[in-house]
Amino acid sequence: MEDFMSDKIRDMTKGPPGKLIILFAIPLMLGNICQQLYTMVDTIIVGQVAGVQALAALGAVEWIMWMVLGVATGATQGFSILISQHYGAKNWKDLKETIARSYILTAVIAVFLLIGSQLFARWILVFLNTPDNIIDMSLIYLRIIFCGIPVVAAYNIFASVLRALGNSRSPLIAMVIAAAINVALDLLFVAVFHWGVAGAAVATVSAQVFSALYCFLVIRKIKIIQVHWTDFKRVPGLDGKLMKLGTPILFQNTIISIGGLVVQYVVNGYGFLFVAGFTATNKLYGVLEMAAISYGYAIVTYVGQNFGAGEIQRIKKGVRNSTGLAFLTALLISCIMFLFGKNILSMFISGDPSQTEQVLAIAWKYLFIMACWLPVLYFLYVYRSALQGLGNTFIPMLSGVVEFVLRVGVAIFLPMLIGTNGIFYAEIAAWTGAAVLLVISYYKKIYF
Repeated sequence: MEDFMSDKIRDMTKGPPGKLIILFAIPLMLGNICQQLYTMVDTIIVGQVAGVQALAALGAVEWIMWMVLGVATGATQGFSILISQHYGAKNWKDLKETIARSYILTAVIAVFLLIGSQLFARWILVFLNTPDNIIDMSLIYLRIIFCGIPVVAAYNIFASVLRALGNSRSPLIAMVIAAAINVALDLLFVAVFHWGVAGAAVATVSAQVFSALYCFLVIRKIKIIQVHWTDFKRVPGLDGKLMKLGTPILFQNTIISIGGLVVQYVVNGYGFLFVAGFTATNKLYGVLEMAAISYGYAIVTYVGQNFGAGEIQRIKKGVRNSTGLAFLTALLISCIMFLFGKNILSMFISGDPSQTEQVLAIAWKYLFIMACWLPVLYFLYVYRSALQGLGNTFIPMLSGVVEFVLRVGVAIFLPMLIGTNGIFYAEIAAWTGAAVLLVISYYKKIYF
């Protein structure tokens, strides 16, 4: 059984910490690259075929999507902490029961999200001051994307289980194939059928269906987590323990997203050209942080497994190694953006030359500022993930509140002092404040 399972799961309580973390993170990075590529393809095809207004329509819903989908993602991230700890401690019965109950709780959350998002989609767009000439397109895109919430929730819980067991390869394969499906359907629905933003949304949901199905089939082949109907029975205190871990991350993602919505509200007031430029850079936001997200998942799994096994010294060494890796990675990505960022941004933008020139100037200014401060974002992910792996989801949640306060405060007040350019510093302020809190909290918890 060990030979069969070695390909599917990885025990991170043994072996060199730095090597384990980077080998775990690399497939996740490749998966994130694929995800960002097909997100970028969405944007490029929509921007080139449907025009600047369609591009702005996608940008106007970015943070709304992140907020709704972030609830499901946050919950499953929290559930995976306990799963990784049980695996590290080799508590097989508790492991299966935890996975089974995680499935149920994820399904319940997905149903509530689906209903709520469809009911309030238009109201949120109106509330956010979405420009009249793009609001209908934004709503169409949102409604279709939100229909895929159960699928996104399913993928996230299945992928979270696999990552908690040290398997980052299978989510990568799922993403690679899903990316290919999405690109093909984008070209078909948007460029050939001319469905516009609706076609891009249908393509995305279709790709998500495949990724969820693939991860589910992999899980079915791992013997130690094959759950039976008895594992789904309510275990006293287990649901509460899972929600205690999941709810703070859920809230963290929500409050961060609300802050992003406030920023979007301010940006929407600057007109659709500014929205389009802001959108173009936000589409690269995922590229900027993709390695950070990957390190984050790797660190949560590594710290969770080692915490379950009582290996505190390994945790310290692993986090130190991760900090160095994160810093070097951030510098590399920043350099790439400095050299090629403007060329990449221009791929998203088409239309009237006078308009595209304005949009590109806005987008490049925002991208340059974020690239300069990128190491801060990477430190944020390292230490937030380390605390989560230790079972502390309260401080990461509190860091989300800090992000919210600083992002909103800067977005509202700094433009009053220095003009529209002030909006570009909202993200920087949010990253910095959260990172300071997380670094101090981690060292206080692990060393004192």
